Amino acid sequence: MTTEVGHAEPEHHEAPYMLIWGVLLVLTLAEVGYAFLSLPKLWLALGLIVMAIWKALLVAFYYMHLRFEPKRLWVLAASPLPLVVILIAAVLTEF
Repeated sequence: MTTEVGHAEPEHHEAPYMLIWGVLLVLTLAEVGYAFLSLPKLWLALGLIVMAIWKALLVAFYYMHLRFEPKRLWVLAASPLPLVVILIAAVLTEF
């Protein structure tokens, strides 16, 4: 008779794909509406960047399943973020 050692598997929840899709749709429509506001270019750029980052995080967490992955994979996925910040800062200085 063999004894099996039970390994605790991490709890994995089913992602609410339709809810996330709805939030992404609302954010996209908000971006389109926001782009037509008569605000200074700096405020337009900052608002659109914030909404784009929010959408990218939702896609990464739920559709790419990073929310349910170990933290070491998060480090790998987040490593290009400093380059993104540099690129955004370079674009914002053009205004």
